[in-house]
Formats: sequence, C-alpha cells, structure tokens
Amino acid sequence: MKALLLENIHPEATRILTEAGWDVENRRGALSEDELIDALDGVQLLGIRSRTQVTERVLSSCQGDLRAVGAFCIGTNQINLEAAGDLGIACFNAPYSNTRSVVELAMAEIVVMARHLTDKNRQMHQGVWDKSAAGAHEVRGRTLGIVGYGNIGSQLSVLAESFGMHVLFYDVVDKLALGNAKRCDSLEELLANAETVSLHVDGRAENRMLFGADEFAQMRSRSLFLNLCRGFVVDTKALAENITSGHLAGAAVDVFQTEPKAAGEPFVNELQGLPNVILTPHVGGSTQEAQVDIGRFVAGKLVDYVDSGSTVMSVNLPQVQVPTQQGRRVLHIHRNVPGVLAALNRVLSAHDANIAFQALSTSGSVGYVVTDVTSASAGLAEELAEIPATIRSRVI
Repeated sequence: MKALLLENIHPEATRILTEAGWDVENRRGALSEDELIDALDGVQLLGIRSRTQVTERVLSSCQGDLRAVGAFCIGTNQINLEAAGDLGIACFNAPYSNTRSVVELAMAEIVVMARHLTDKNRQMHQGVWDKSAAGAHEVRGRTLGIVGYGNIGSQLSVLAESFGMHVLFYDVVDKLALGNAKRCDSLEELLANAETVSLHVDGRAENRMLFGADEFAQMRSRSLFLNLCRGFVVDTKALAENITSGHLAGAAVDVFQTEPKAAGEPFVNELQGLPNVILTPHVGGSTQEAQVDIGRFVAGKLVDYVDSGSTVMSVNLPQVQVPTQQGRRVLHIHRNVPGVLAALNRVLSAHDANIAFQALSTSGSVGYVVTDVTSASAGLAEELAEIPATIRSRVI
C-alpha cells in the first residue's frame, strides 16, 4: 500500500502512515495536473497542502487505486470534492489544528501595523534613526472587525479582547458571540465601524472577490486590513490603490491569488514595496506546533478510514462513526437512490452473513453503508460490486 505526500508535509504524517504499514513517498513541491496523474500510479493515499490542484481529471485517472485524499491544511477548495465523492474517494482536512497559529499571526500583525514597525525596521537597517511616535498607536481601545466568525475568526475575537480591543464580527451564518464581541447585521455595518478589518472566510465560490473597490471605499479612513484566509477573496489591485492613496494606513496579506508552487520560485505582486504592508508567504499555519498537529490529525484520519471505514470529519462523504469491528466489515459507497440498502442486505443474506452492526448515512448524491458480519460465505466482495448504484465497495 502506497501513500504520496506532497508540499513538505510534516514528518509526523510519514511516521504515522509508516507505522500503519504504508510505503510513503515524500515530495517537496506541488505538482501540475499531468505530473500528479503520473505520480499517482499505484497510489492509494494522497496528501497535499494548498497548492496542488486535485481536479476531476486527476481523480478520474486514478480512481481504481486512490482511496482517500488528505488536505494537510484547513482549506479544501483545491480538491474537486464533488468529483471525489462521486468516485468514492474520501477526503479529509485539518479544520482546527492550525487555528492558534493563524490567530497569533493575525494579532501580531495588527500590533506591528499599528506601530509601523516594518517601516521602523527598514529605516534602522538603512541606518536611519527616527525615534518618533507619529502614526503609532496602541491597539487597546481600538475596534476590530472580523469577517467570518468560524474557528479562526472566533478565536481571534477572544485574543483581541485580551489585548483590550472591541470586537465586531459579521458572518452569513448566525454564530454565537464569544466574550463581549458584537454581531453586525451586514458587512456594511462592520466596515463603517471597525478600525481594523480581518478576513477569515472559507473558500466557497461565493466568496470570490468578496472584497474589492466598493468594500475598501466603505472602510473608515486610515484603517488597517488583513487577509489570512484565501487569496481570491480580495481584489489586490484595489487594495494596493487604497494603500497608495492613503485611505488605508496598512495591510497584512498572507495569501495571494497566484502563489509560487515551490520554495525559491519568484513572487510578484502589486503590494510589494508599499509602506506599512506586511507580506508573508502563506505561513499562517506554518508553525512547528501546528504542522505536527496537522500531520498527526490528517494522517490519523486516513489510517482510520482505510483500516476501519470511519468517515468521521470527512469533507465529502457521508459521515459514519464505527464501533470496534465485529468479524468482517463490509464498506459500501453508492449513489443515493432508493433500494440500495435492501439490495445490499439481500446479498448479505444470500451469503449467510449474520449482521452484528449496520449504519447508513447519506449526503447529497452519495450514500455510505458500514456493516459488520460475524460470518459470510465466499464470493461476497465480488457480488457487492455488482449491486446497482455501487460506486465502490470493499470487505476488511
């Protein structure tokens, strides 16, 4: 059994997979579509981060071998989840493991921008001593507006309050406010009242170009702006224009619409060279602590899925939590149409299979059944594959 890990995934993932009996190949950078198709020959598990694109063409080319894809990061928009589900390929991510790391970076950048420390640092390296308080402010008492109040946004809310900041947030979903944070009914309300705006939305298509010239125009004069979520949610040209004009006092950006595929490749962006602008190479979750946790979490989910059939926290297959295995375990992924469970049980009955446990879950167009049988006659696996609407089945 072979696993392919791309983009410098932490060695903790390799350790877990190796101890579980997998032959693990590691590659440093991302792969193009054609390169990935070639690399996946004979591979059952694929691990990626944010730059490798797992397209429908990639998935279709390796559907016979590939069982699961692990995104060793938060986002999954680099994977065609619908196509993976239709092919019975489970996908997992790490929705919580790097939350603290991203939040700490955001908070640090808010303080750095408020004090113009990057400009001071550059001047000192140039031999310029400018001991001035002009333009420098405490963050205490300032108002932070958080757009997207999920795992990261809500934790940033808590940390910002500990710095003495007032917190407003806006989310399209009704979320419980933590601490003294106040929910805004619209993005416009948040922009009109916040002195610092930080984006923490997910990668869904509706968020593309969420923030452009109109939104920047609605922000208060001399505000600060942060984007540590997705590159495509911001019109970078509009951001650069608002920095250059002085409407915004500073910006911190960790994610970009176009990013190099590997370390050492050139990076070009409209924001380079602008004052009080912090640019980081998509390192929000790149701390040792976060990468260890991500490696452990996602690799563990991949092993659990292959060994036990558990799809808990899968981002594309119906979620089934499985008990300790009793006898043989039958895993059946199918199109979500009527009659599949009855057909499955008829096959099990024909093979004298005594059912000890059975669970069915459906999500969208896909259904998933896990069945433990204490006994079964030969040929069961072959007949399972012949059930109408079957996408993929196996017996472990």
